[in-house]
Parts: sequence; structure tokens; C-alpha cells
Amino acid sequence: MIMRKPILPVVLLALIIGPSIQASEAGKRRDVAPSMRNGAHDFDFQFGNWRVHHRVKLPAGSKEWIEFEGTSTARPVLGGNGNVEDNIFMKSSGVTRGLALRTYDPKTATWAIWWVDGRNPHGAMDPPVTGQFVNGVGTFYAEGIYDGKMMRTRFIWSRITLTTAQWEQAYSYDKGNSWKTNWVMQFERAP
Repeated sequence: MIMRKPILPVVLLALIIGPSIQASEAGKRRDVAPSMRNGAHDFDFQFGNWRVHHRVKLPAGSKEWIEFEGTSTARPVLGGNGNVEDNIFMKSSGVTRGLALRTYDPKTATWAIWWVDGRNPHGAMDPPVTGQFVNGVGTFYAEGIYDGKMMRTRFIWSRITLTTAQWEQAYSYDKGNSWKTNWVMQFERAP
């Protein structure tokens, strides 16, 4: 498997403005078998246009973070069992783009999320992170090899309200015993 470097480019979210209010009951897990749970609407909160503040940790070993602004637009596809998120990153080095593709599998009640980096649109895609929302928080994992070592990646969607959301990415080299967050995206709904 090919894994990208632990986020030097740009990808995740984090925003904490006011108390968290679940945008809808759709993102909350029900205590039912996967075949009975319909999480196809878990990401409906993200549809529309957003302003995004990014914090990205510089290469491994560094304690520095860079910050920049961006925008995000999300819409449903596949009759509601998927969605596409188009991102623009306004970094000091220039403007870049990225695309998240998410699909929902009703048989397993889980989502898969792939990332396409606009700087290398024909590059090999990493394995998707997969997971689901439980009590309004979406947690997604993938495993792969990076620099010859097994690495686990985690995405967390949280603090979802009608006008805000947070996304963060972290990685682990010890099978998830400890995590290093390297990207946080704070979303604020655009007027």
C-alpha cells in the first residue's frame, strides 16, 4: 500500500465556536445491527459552502504548525449514498486543490473516504479511511506502510453544529496506542 506523508500538504479541520449542537439526528448511531442502521445521511451536515481555517504540522520532528485559509463545497452523489467535497487551499506558497470522495455501504453501515490531491491528480490513491458516526462523532481509520513502517491514520469529524464543524487527522506508528495530530480543519458555514 502507498501512504502519503503524514500531512505536509493540506487536508483536515478543527473549529470550536460555542457549544456543540448536532445538526441532525442522522449522524447519531442507533444501537441496532449494521443492516438496520441507515447512516447514509451522516455527512448531510456538510452540504453547501464553507470557509475553512487550516492548521498543519510541519514535517516529522518539528513542533511548528502553519496556518492558512481555504474554502470547501460539498454535495451529494450516488443518490445520497455518497458525496464529494471540493477544497481550495490558500497557502502562502500558492493556491492548491483537493477532493474528498465519500461512499456509504448500507450492508456494513460504514463510510469509506478517499483523497485526491490536485497537485498530483493521477497519483496512486491511498487506501480509504473507513468508519462511521457514533453519538455525532465520525471516526475513520486506515492502515498502510509509510517509510517502511506500518502507520495507522485516523480522521475524526466532531463539534458539528448547523454552522460549524471540525475535522482532524492523526497518525500512529504503535497500532493506535498513541496518536499525533498533524492537520486540523475548522469549518464555518459561508453566507
